[in-house]
Amino acid sequence: MFISMLKDRSGNFAMMAALLMVVLCTTIGSAVDYTFALNARQKLQQSADSAAVGAIAEQSVGVLAALSKGSSGAIAEAEADAQQWFRANTDAQTLAYVTNFDFDVTRNSTTFTSRVEFHASVPTTFLKIIGKNSIDVAGSATGTYSPVTYTDFYLMLDNSPSMGLGATTSDISLLEANNGGCAFACHIAGNANDAYALAKSIGATLRIQVVASATQSMINTAKTTRRYNDQYRMALYTLGPKAANARLTEVAAMSSNLDDIKTSAGTIDLMSIAGKGENGYQQTDLLSALTTLKDTAGTGGSGLSAANRQKVVFLVSDGVEDANRPTGCLKTLSGATRCQQPIDTSVCTKIKANGVRIAVLYTTYLDVDSDSWYRKWIKPFHSEIATNMKACASDGLYFEVSPSSGVADAMNALFLKVVNMPRLTG
Repeated sequence: MFISMLKDRSGNFAMMAALLMVVLCTTIGSAVDYTFALNARQKLQQSADSAAVGAIAEQSVGVLAALSKGSSGAIAEAEADAQQWFRANTDAQTLAYVTNFDFDVTRNSTTFTSRVEFHASVPTTFLKIIGKNSIDVAGSATGTYSPVTYTDFYLMLDNSPSMGLGATTSDISLLEANNGGCAFACHIAGNANDAYALAKSIGATLRIQVVASATQSMINTAKTTRRYNDQYRMALYTLGPKAANARLTEVAAMSSNLDDIKTSAGTIDLMSIAGKGENGYQQTDLLSALTTLKDTAGTGGSGLSAANRQKVVFLVSDGVEDANRPTGCLKTLSGATRCQQPIDTSVCTKIKANGVRIAVLYTTYLDVDSDSWYRKWIKPFHSEIATNMKACASDGLYFEVSPSSGVADAMNALFLKVVNMPRLTG
């Protein structure tokens, strides 16, 4: 009987099933525990990302402290701020898993750098069966910020007669219907045939009016976003109030009093002419105006102190030159001296070479096919206007917008782009 008992195999299935159940439960449990650990790590990584960026944001405690002190190296205030960011963005249960975290925030002459590292031990449930009580996870985040804190803006607004075009196609049609078929509201001051006064009386909006209002909106944005009274300074320029002396004209000197600059922007008007054909219509010399502005702005600085300011030329124009330029014109002259062409970008290159950025808002030069002069002289290069305006701008600082739709939004967006923001780098 003893030998027959040894040969009996009828209980093997139950034994094998029991062993397999242990393996199966361990495998399923491992998946559950590891998923839980990965979820915890993801939460901690998001907190680390937030801390790395928040600790060196433009308006953060550490950045403001370093800029006010003019200090470099480790920034204790920023490191403490990073810890608060990390804790504030992590729930209490997940934060309890953290076994070690390090914060390192430093500044060199031009850049703030933050690095956050964390290690955590996430408890297991099922893996305890095989003696594994926790799963270790780790992560890091790095951020850099090159602040443009102190900035001078040179706002150049094209107020030449072409900016007297109706702001929208409906405004153009309204002017044409009441202005002898002309879509431009020429400003003949004090004259009975002043189309500018006519435009106002019939409710036609001109692009110069839209631009002036948008400039005031942008100045409001600068005022509400600045951290120091002299953080942003502005100067305001046009091509002059009268065609008889059309050239770069200072409307408001460089100042940190943005309320005064805003008030001056509200006074900007269309350039007036003594009569049709004054100066042979050659009143939009963007090349000369920008050349003068290049010398006025000089060389741009790092922006890290009030004495070493970042500089930005802010150009708002329809992008077409009409100037007395018998030599050097990029297109065929009309007569002996009249040069009509898209903006000459050579001066933009020189400005940027001086470390001065250029923000360009191109108020689209609308097709005016009803105008014979436009068809003959402007339409042949119309497709080049936007191309040249974009080439004039610094990288990422170009917008094209219809004068009637979103000029204020575009100017605000350009301003905010100029003000650097922090970014994650790893």
